[in-house]
Amino acid sequence: MGNARESELNYPWGDKIPAPGDTVELLPGVRWLRMGLPFALDHINLWLLRDEFEGRQGWAIVDCGICSDATKALWEQVFAQHLEGLPILRVFVTHFHPDHMGLAAWLTERWQCRLWMSATDYQLARVASASTVGMGGETAAAFFASHGLTDPDAQAKIRGRASYYPSMVPSVPPSYRRLMNGQTVQIGNQSWRCIAGYGHAPEHISLYCEALDLLISGDMVLPRISTNVSVVDVEPEADPLALYLASIRQMLELPPQTLVLPSHGKPFKGLHARAEQLIEHHAERLAEVEAACRLKPCHAAELLPMMFKRPLDLHQTTFAMGESVAHLNTLWLAGRLRRDKGRDGVFRFSAQEIA
Repeated sequence: MGNARESELNYPWGDKIPAPGDTVELLPGVRWLRMGLPFALDHINLWLLRDEFEGRQGWAIVDCGICSDATKALWEQVFAQHLEGLPILRVFVTHFHPDHMGLAAWLTERWQCRLWMSATDYQLARVASASTVGMGGETAAAFFASHGLTDPDAQAKIRGRASYYPSMVPSVPPSYRRLMNGQTVQIGNQSWRCIAGYGHAPEHISLYCEALDLLISGDMVLPRISTNVSVVDVEPEADPLALYLASIRQMLELPPQTLVLPSHGKPFKGLHARAEQLIEHHAERLAEVEAACRLKPCHAAELLPMMFKRPLDLHQTTFAMGESVAHLNTLWLAGRLRRDKGRDGVFRFSAQEIA
């Protein structure tokens, strides 16, 4: 989703973005850097926080980028030019997705330091790196087919993506330190509160510093696009959208002019406005989906043109399918739609009365 109400947000640094291998200092001890991604969403924002840990001075990294030679080279440039001769002491990862987790093993080995993240996402990263979880292979292809994505070419490509996650996260650190909701972590001379968010990832951790009125939001709150909220094959009856909306509503408890550091897009102010925009966006999507299913029984694949009014490549289609199922599941599990499996093995949702 492009944000039609983006003018309600304030970008303190305007159109400035870090050059490859460079950093932008946002506040004393808070630096912004950016790495490329091989997708339509072509970048991820990463953060350096001035740190003091176990009697040593240095830096903490928040999120890692995918595992690639290009990303490693940019990190080496950052290490050489922007750490003031100090080491990396800790690596924080907001959640298990490959653009955030990809280089965690390399970074922690490179600096002989510890990974910090939630237990759920750490364990899922371990499983996904060793196999496939909701992103490709036979089980993903079968799941998408059960929701109407039966095109032979798309099915073949999804089956061929069994190595999607391990290609960008080839290994995971063998140990970690757990982050939990409500936990306070001291990073340098600042206290950061962990805020667990659900729906986008199993146990996404955002970091909030009250003294700086600063939120490292990860993927939970993005300024221009809506966070992907998907159902995947390992939990086909999940209701991630309800979890995500509850998590976003909790963000309204933070001060409205909190400076938000998102994983994609630019740092902005207007957290409450953006949270309300996202809540409204999904309410509109739910209403559209329910209305379509009242006209005739629908499966997730046939709703894609209505929900995503732009051409989608295969990578985007898999995420769009997950999001379409998420909206349908929310309505089904709330009793607003009925789900039936046809003779063709495809689930269709309708507004018929449940017998």
